[in-house]
Amino acid sequence: MLLFGLLLLTSALAGQRHGTQAESNLSSKFQFSSSNNKEQNGVQDPQHERIITVSSNGSIHSPRFPHTYPRNMVLVWRLVAVEENVWIQLTFDERFGLEDPEDDICKYDFVEVEEPSDGTILGRWCGSGAVPGKQISKGNQIRIRFVSDEYFPSEPGFCIHYNIVMPQFTEAVSPSVLPPSALPLDLLNNAVTAFSTLEDLIRYLEPDRWQLDIEDLYRPTWQLLGKAFVFGRKSRVVDLNLLKEEVRLYSCTPRNFSVSIREELKRTDTIFWPGCLLVKRCGGNCACCLHNCNECQCVPSKVTKKYHEVLQLRPKIGVRGLHKSLTDVALEHHEECDCVCRGSTGG
Repeated sequence: MLLFGLLLLTSALAGQRHGTQAESNLSSKFQFSSSNNKEQNGVQDPQHERIITVSSNGSIHSPRFPHTYPRNMVLVWRLVAVEENVWIQLTFDERFGLEDPEDDICKYDFVEVEEPSDGTILGRWCGSGAVPGKQISKGNQIRIRFVSDEYFPSEPGFCIHYNIVMPQFTEAVSPSVLPPSALPLDLLNNAVTAFSTLEDLIRYLEPDRWQLDIEDLYRPTWQLLGKAFVFGRKSRVVDLNLLKEEVRLYSCTPRNFSVSIREELKRTDTIFWPGCLLVKRCGGNCACCLHNCNECQCVPSKVTKKYHEVLQLRPKIGVRGLHKSLTDVALEHHEECDCVCRGSTGG
């Protein structure tokens, strides 16, 4: 009986050691797999980024591409070329699809390209209507950020191919040499912005049929008319002291500011004409702030969204050319402003 008990104890100890080793092997495999996945797909932390040294062609992509990407992710890559006097060109794969925008703004799931030298956002994209155009850095670095929220992940996600180009690459591309359909979207946007009349712009885009295109733009359709945009009149009490009124007018009040539509909407996949519009934004100082604090700031207390009808030019998918249409773009206008203590939130 004693011998039988010793045999049972020995067997149990061996099984425990085997189970511990198997658990350790499984844990190490999981840790390796998790680490490898993080290394492949960037850094899931908006304060950190994965640095990729670029010496040849390569690509980065959303997790699980070309299948549905995970939810609740923030992945950041910074591509750094080995040589300093070169640029990095990004080309999006034709298979592109993220969660759709809301009011033409990518709020939820999007991929964003940033110029690290000055923090300029070169573009933010989402949806699946059109593949983003090529992007070229201003120096030897470029940053890419992918964000997904907790709802409605899409497929296939995105894949971006990168390669090195010499600075002469874009300097040789000129609107005077190439037709509009052959220009990169950013260069075409610069060319479009230079025109002062719609007729000259359409003549440049379609020299053989520009008059027909203008007629098509203004021909009534069955679709709903554009939303009305009416400026409210500013009331003025005539019996106020003139000096006090001048202070009121030039202190914290809504005033005209010009904004770039592409930058305001983060729509670098589209060209608008005119490219800039006037909006009401809070401006001026708060020297006569009534609050008892060290420093006051001018903030909007009433914000409304107003619609402006403009010409929209979008690249056709699969063929050269541009879709031309009149469209409404929604821009924020500050209707009322107020002076508040710095650090406080407006009403």
